[in-house]
Amino acid sequence: QVQVVESGGGEVQAGGSLRLSCTVSGLAFGSYSMGWFRQAPGQEREGVSCVGYNTGNAYYVQSVKGRFTISRDNDKNTVYLQMNNLKPEDTAMYYCAAAPKSGWYGGNWDRPDHYEYWGQGTQVTVSS
Repeated sequence: QVQVVESGGGEVQAGGSLRLSCTVSGLAFGSYSMGWFRQAPGQEREGVSCVGYNTGNAYYVQSVKGRFTISRDNDKNTVYLQMNNLKPEDTAMYYCAAAPKSGWYGGNWDRPDHYEYWGQGTQVTVSS
């Protein structure tokens, strides 16, 4: 049974930082690209960042470039999202997702239907 568990969310003031973690069990972690998505109330789910299964490629939505950094530790089956200089518009539920390397195409990193397994989410709230 695959489990995807996010942690690290919380409430911070604008300009602050948070580090999200996502630990996965029940699959060959090194064979999965890992993505972070977010969804604010009334909005569609948005791809925030992704790190490819080969660890060599990282992708970011334009609005977080230079502020967020994604990384993965294959020994710990964990992917991280370091979020700095947070803004109120970053407020959302953040979800971690896993996409198998079979059929992986980096150009589709921000498509939710490209991912097979999802966590329950962790809330990030940024106050002004």
